[in-house]
Amino acid sequence: MRLSSLRRTLLAAALGIAVSTPALAEDRELLNSSYDIARELFAALNPEFSRHWQAEQGEAINIQQSHGGSSAQARAILQGLRADVVTYNQVSDVQVLADAGLVAEDWQQLLPNNASPFYSTTAFLVRKDNPKGIESWDDLVREDVSMVFPNPKTSGNGRYTYLAAWGFAKQAFADDEEQIHDFMRTFLGNVAVFDTGGRGATTSFIERNLGDVLISFEAEVNNIRQEYGSDDYEVIVPPVSILAEFPVAVVEANAERNGNQDLAQAYLEFLYSEEAQRILASFNNRIHHETVVAEYAEQFPETELLTVEEIAGGWDAAMETHFGNGGLLDQLQRRR
Repeated sequence: MRLSSLRRTLLAAALGIAVSTPALAEDRELLNSSYDIARELFAALNPEFSRHWQAEQGEAINIQQSHGGSSAQARAILQGLRADVVTYNQVSDVQVLADAGLVAEDWQQLLPNNASPFYSTTAFLVRKDNPKGIESWDDLVREDVSMVFPNPKTSGNGRYTYLAAWGFAKQAFADDEEQIHDFMRTFLGNVAVFDTGGRGATTSFIERNLGDVLISFEAEVNNIRQEYGSDDYEVIVPPVSILAEFPVAVVEANAERNGNQDLAQAYLEFLYSEEAQRILASFNNRIHHETVVAEYAEQFPETELLTVEEIAGGWDAAMETHFGNGGLLDQLQRRR
């Protein structure tokens, strides 16, 4: 194992982050720092990119993965994890790296679709035959319903869920602040358990049998249903939800230090290719490539996707107003 690989592996182990088997000494290594529930997705994408790169450049490469909550992953990079690229589920987790000078200031303009090669929304996973008749957000504030989703304090996935519920309430109650707060207080009070990340929430719902509904990304709940039994679970996409973008960026300071600028840029550009977009769609992610969109059109129900800007004025405002210490999330949980 090369010294750089050893340092990366030790750092990742200290931070509780999973990293794949190191490369052989003769292979160039690329490290992708990604969010918690993307392990299987990139396990499918990485071999295809490796074959693409070897065919184009005649070079064998090894791609390593580091997974966890995207905010935790960003902090790991700030603490020294030498990831070449990030593939996250929240803009603010990339922006914190840009603010630290590790990612280009204009990173969202460097790749198409605001540097988001794929996107999703928030959806519900319910048990067989949907026994509680859950169809939309207003069903989740009933006394007989309990939920499982990741903690918005620690998970981008959880923040999307919270903001999606807020967006529904904002629309339903015509911006009436008191009614929105009452709705959100009850909504948060119906959470059976707040796990730190998406995989923990899945374990609580599937294996511990907690809650009537698991809320997560549409892609994730569909993947869970396929894995654990399509006859045992149903996916509900509510008529109003949130646009969940999955931003990517080159960690330029690290890529340059690792001698991987060309490899890192090509890796992210590959995610926009027809081949990669088809893989992304096969994992139930919504995509942009027109040919692939047409192929998978029946897979994705129509829903009104509210943006974070429409719901909360953008991620900076959302983080300060809702998720900061003493913010609305803390206030609503204290007063429920």
